[in-house]
Amino acid sequence: MLHPVPARRPSPQADHRAAADECGRHQPAAALGAQHLGRCRAHRFEPGVGLPSMVIAADGGARQYCRGMADLQDVWALAEREKFLATVATVRADGSVQASLVNAGPVAHPLTGAPTVGFTTYGKVKLANLRARPRLALTFRSGWQWYTIEGTAEIIGPDDPADGVDAERLRELLREVFRGAGGTHDDWDTYDTVMRNERRAAVLVTPERVYSN
Repeated sequence: MLHPVPARRPSPQADHRAAADECGRHQPAAALGAQHLGRCRAHRFEPGVGLPSMVIAADGGARQYCRGMADLQDVWALAEREKFLATVATVRADGSVQASLVNAGPVAHPLTGAPTVGFTTYGKVKLANLRARPRLALTFRSGWQWYTIEGTAEIIGPDDPADGVDAERLRELLREVFRGAGGTHDDWDTYDTVMRNERRAAVLVTPERVYSN
């Protein structure tokens, strides 16, 4: 007795290439309107799937297409394996790049509830750099796999007040940032005191671009 062979489901990569050929608009995301990106299946990214930056079109020519934004849940799954350690890269006044290691993780914005990437920092120079040049990149890695999140930082702290965030809400926010990056504490009162004495600020990054290898 012959059994029917089940149809082979195309891989997400192959499906994306087919959709991109159907769409015919192999362009970087920045060149495409938000309306098009929202409705065109060619420009939607399959979470967890690494896609090439070029496809070979039917005519044999290589054309660029939009990679789309990787799923943040995939970023956090990887980050958790390395205690949410990330390299954050910012720009100094002279244009050179400054990099440091931080614990960073998912945090809801205290005013809008929007998803952000949060970490804490302190120090006049670091904070001055972020105020003047808030764009930054955070890279999480585990083994040879990595994700980078690019975005614009918002500082909320004792020296960077935000409307709607009083001292009590800031105290809670700093705890939320710590927990979002996998942190736990046996004495939250001591944690609060250290944050206050060091004049720590919460840095909230709105993801604008997420990519991986």
